[in-house]
Amino acid sequence: MIRDGLHIEIRGTVQGVGYRPWVYQVAQRIGVAGRVWNDARGVSIDAFGQSDVLHRFIDALQIDAPPAARVRSVIWSPTEGNAPDDFAIVESVESVESVESVESETAGLRQVSIPADLATCGDCLREMLDPGDRRYRYPFINCTNCGPRYSIVTGAPYDRAKTSMAPFTMCAACRAEYESPLDRRFHAQPNACPDCGPQLVARKRRREAIETTDPIDFAARALRAGFIVAVKGIGGFHLACDATSPAAVQRLRERKHREAKPLAIMVRDLGAAEKIAQLTNKERILLTSIERPIVLVHRRPEVTVGGDDIPLVGLFLPYTPLHHLLLGDAGVPLVMTSGNLSDEPMVTSDDDAFTQLRDVADIFLVHRRAIVTRVDDSVARVIDGAPVLLRRARGYVPRAIAAAVPFDQPILACGAHLKNTFCLASGNSAFLGPHIGDLESEATMRAYESAIERMKEFTGITPEIVVHDLHPDYLSTRYALAQQGVRTIGVQHHHAHVASAMAEHGLDETVVGIAYDGTGFGTDGTSWGGEILIAGYETYERFATFRPIMLAGGDQAIRQPWRIALALLDEAFDQEPPLHRIPLFREMPGKSIDAVRRMIADGLNTTPARGVGRYFDALGAIVLGLPDARYEGEVAFRWNMAADGIEHGLYPIVIHDGITPWEIDPRPMVRAAVDDLLAGRSAATISARFHNTLAAATAEIAGSALALHGAMPVVLSGGCFQNARLAESLIAALRPKTKVFMNREVPPGDGGIALGQAFIANARANRGSGVGSRESEGDALSPHFSGAEYPVTTRAFSPAVSCGGEGADRRMRGRSRVGRLRTSRATMHAMLAIGLRPAAVDRNNRVYAPLIRLRHLLPPQKPAGGEGLSTKRQGFSTKRQRLSSKRQGLSTKQSGESFGQKVAGPSATPLAVLLADSRPPTPNPTTNQHQRS
Repeated sequence: MIRDGLHIEIRGTVQGVGYRPWVYQVAQRIGVAGRVWNDARGVSIDAFGQSDVLHRFIDALQIDAPPAARVRSVIWSPTEGNAPDDFAIVESVESVESVESVESETAGLRQVSIPADLATCGDCLREMLDPGDRRYRYPFINCTNCGPRYSIVTGAPYDRAKTSMAPFTMCAACRAEYESPLDRRFHAQPNACPDCGPQLVARKRRREAIETTDPIDFAARALRAGFIVAVKGIGGFHLACDATSPAAVQRLRERKHREAKPLAIMVRDLGAAEKIAQLTNKERILLTSIERPIVLVHRRPEVTVGGDDIPLVGLFLPYTPLHHLLLGDAGVPLVMTSGNLSDEPMVTSDDDAFTQLRDVADIFLVHRRAIVTRVDDSVARVIDGAPVLLRRARGYVPRAIAAAVPFDQPILACGAHLKNTFCLASGNSAFLGPHIGDLESEATMRAYESAIERMKEFTGITPEIVVHDLHPDYLSTRYALAQQGVRTIGVQHHHAHVASAMAEHGLDETVVGIAYDGTGFGTDGTSWGGEILIAGYETYERFATFRPIMLAGGDQAIRQPWRIALALLDEAFDQEPPLHRIPLFREMPGKSIDAVRRMIADGLNTTPARGVGRYFDALGAIVLGLPDARYEGEVAFRWNMAADGIEHGLYPIVIHDGITPWEIDPRPMVRAAVDDLLAGRSAATISARFHNTLAAATAEIAGSALALHGAMPVVLSGGCFQNARLAESLIAALRPKTKVFMNREVPPGDGGIALGQAFIANARANRGSGVGSRESEGDALSPHFSGAEYPVTTRAFSPAVSCGGEGADRRMRGRSRVGRLRTSRATMHAMLAIGLRPAAVDRNNRVYAPLIRLRHLLPPQKPAGGEGLSTKRQGFSTKRQRLSSKRQGLSTKQSGESFGQKVAGPSATPLAVLLADSRPPTPNPTTNQHQRS
């Protein structure tokens, strides 16, 4: 019988997820002969059979796949050869050249198909909890559908010899499972059992082993007693404590030097999550997804866990067998935060854990399976009815992002300074690295460099282009410029934000890009962050921006937002703000206020900043009375959380449209908000009106851009769009006019910058002089300020946003002449370093540009009765939510009522008592004999 033959290549995440056994089963069912194997680019198949049978086989490969697989492409071509009588799974090959293969656009390039680390599947969970199963209570149970992957791999292709499981020789029973194509554990590389796999050991701070028959039960009892336990997880160590014990949480905060930043809480199951938070169906799906991210959800008002009063709480479910057992034995929600000191990378090795965490943790749960690659927990939130990744790490990395247009040359994009990730791109794939964090320490930079080198090994990508942010002092920029033999390209921060969302959604056209965040180095030497761009990948035009606020002290102003608030109030009230009536400044030393004002007046260490995030900081500080930010973004986050869910009022705002770029001037909004504060209106009302006004003004500007430039999509990106209230209000206002896209699988904040950098560099790859050349992106389509007064044009605005200039406030109108903005000498030198030239420089090396002329101003009257100035209300309407007054810690009685037990501190159960009584109520006979480290 004559049979046809096809050579088939499957690309995507198809190794380590049970894909070959699934292909084997499909082939057996349909009647196809041949073979399947892993190669360095994915999975390859030689299939033989009648023509109609092969067509059905191809269709089956494209319709279905194992749950964790992500098939990017299925390519086939005719092949000749002797057809076997059956179908077989054969050994993996190291190189694509060692097997007969078809040519493709990525031929010769290794395409990583190593899967992300996968949450424990239902089958393994049932076996682990079955007293009759040989893996009963074994904390390292796994199969092809679950378990560690990326975090234990040392190279590609994904085989046991190239994982940290290589030192553990499988017993006969595990080997039989591993070699049977019909078994769930066929080629499950981490496959193990209590007889042949790693074992868990409980140790004290100085590494002494704790004699106990069940380390997990011992650790659970220690947690209930108020102790802190360091747990070696998949991608690093966690620090765990009883989330219902204020004393334990406070002790963890003090030891870790994490004073106020919210802590993630792990709960046993969805039922336990429902007791803490009000979950939507989308949030339930996200919590139980195979990626198992931390999900930000709304806390129930009556519940306080984790030691803070923030209305949003980060919850996640167990994703390793160890987590399931620990949560089950502890019986309470656990704080499960990364095992590190503040601003340091998460600990991954036992040696580092006992060195760095010995003054934090009381007990350590460790084992001999090494963590090869550091992977933090991912963080997500449901916005506008769909998940948005705020931190892309475990469960998602190293999943590739497909590029519609191939990358002409291999690219490394180095990312930003805060919330850093990097990106390696080649062929049709872009690989975002795991979340690194803020590049502010030597240890974090070492982790950053190590992660880049490891991803290069996995992907086989050797970059020829290295892309960086324009900020000359970012460590990621310095790293990029230190690379030898490559071409370097500088990309503007907010252009990269917009491009990241374009790339994720496969947009290859001009868009209206709205990039709102706190800070990003601009091409005019100032700090940008309220940008509305007309953008493609290669170029962009700066269509509109926000009026700058002066940051006295630079970064110190971000840590002390009262400085930003003072500068904004002085501007809004013509240097005569009612500080004595504003609680934030009532107790503020006069010397401090005078010092900041002198800095601004003299231009000393003062930077003009256009970031929308700075307006969040300033208004949040004024209305909530928060002079300092204890962690990055705290004041803006609390200001967002304060907003009333059903308030639709608007404040007046100015839009200057006769200049390039247009400028949004929020000073009238600031005065109206202060008037509301002094009139006794609640923070919830003022915050809601602030959000509504920003969304309405932005929608008006975007609509104008569409009217002037033609129909095109609108793209939202930047850290401010992690704010669900702002994002959903703006999307609702824009959807009737155009399609709106925002980041989903790539963080809208700086964690997504690297992807945008890579796509922009690819579009500009033919520029420059090749290897060793350096170039930085300038705002070529938007002229720098020249010192001349720009003409004022007349525009018709919707009444929700603005009206004619005749209603201008007298104090503001008096300042409508051309003035000058001063930029520090340091900023000028930074501009010169990246090839920019200021419009004019005085004898003190200050850069000058014109102050924007006043344009349309809303009537100064306050909205009455909560109504906005528009006859048609803007914004979204949800169940009313208010920020409660300061919540007290959960009392012992409340904790007992909520979670069925009393909270005990270490004084109630000393560690010595736990050590003396370490035998669990129901010992596990399968693990008693295996307590080696």
